[in-house]
Amino acid sequence: MCGIVGLFLKDKALEPQLGALLTDMLITMTDRGPDSAGIAIYGTDADGNSKLTVQSPNPAEDFKGLAAELGKAIGTKVAQRDKDTHTVLEMPADKIAEARAALKDLRPEMRVMSTGDTMEIYKEVGLPKDVAARFDVAKMSGTHGIGHTRMATESAVTTMGAHPFSTGSDQCLVHNGSLSNHNSLRRQLAREGILTETMNDTEVGAAYLTWKMREGASLGEALESSLDDLDGFFTFVVGTKDGFGVVRDPIACKPAVMAETDQYVAFGSEYRALVNLPGIETARVWEPEPATVYFWNH
Repeated sequence: MCGIVGLFLKDKALEPQLGALLTDMLITMTDRGPDSAGIAIYGTDADGNSKLTVQSPNPAEDFKGLAAELGKAIGTKVAQRDKDTHTVLEMPADKIAEARAALKDLRPEMRVMSTGDTMEIYKEVGLPKDVAARFDVAKMSGTHGIGHTRMATESAVTTMGAHPFSTGSDQCLVHNGSLSNHNSLRRQLAREGILTETMNDTEVGAAYLTWKMREGASLGEALESSLDDLDGFFTFVVGTKDGFGVVRDPIACKPAVMAETDQYVAFGSEYRALVNLPGIETARVWEPEPATVYFWNH
């Protein structure tokens, strides 16, 4: 089942409304995925720093003094911004890998949601409206964002099983469908040094795109390659620091609709997710074609 929403803004005047617009779209997709939800927001650049967004099952304990301890461990100043079960840690970009390693010792139960200069990922179990409210998503601004409502059919309902998945800096992916060759692909990616933390096939899809782009492909080229290398049925919506992409498998059995105006490009698993967007009545609305890559960037 599952529901996907995405919004890529062309008009800077809409950027303060990004979180509110995405929240409305996400809640509309509740009956496609009522057990958990997540959202990736591409917001302001961290002023020369990068962001490490992490989640804890025990935030009251784990977040106390975290920035100071982590800063001491990696030898630099770390800023900390808590949001419910997540916290965003800002530090020099060249310290991110070191910080991830240090967190395994300092807070072994914490899990990394995302890294990047602009992207922050928030996800939890629960109804989409409750998840969005916990993180004040409606108050967030940014250039683009992607959201997902999950109906777990292949695994337990957990925070780590929720989408979006991120396996590269400022890169995330949400997925509706099922990959049949994800286990063999997971092993192949591990040999390439790209590891996954869950058994979710969507994370493998994200890792595959990370690998292709690490090898020099653009996001569009990586999505094209996925049509040959990934078996199963899927609709992917992908974000990068300055881009937004969509691809469906050659059968395209999962529902999808897109809309474009001079102000934005929007994606929804169903048209009703788009009906409250400004200017939707004059938008170009279409169903993305099977085995066709759509991509926009700033």
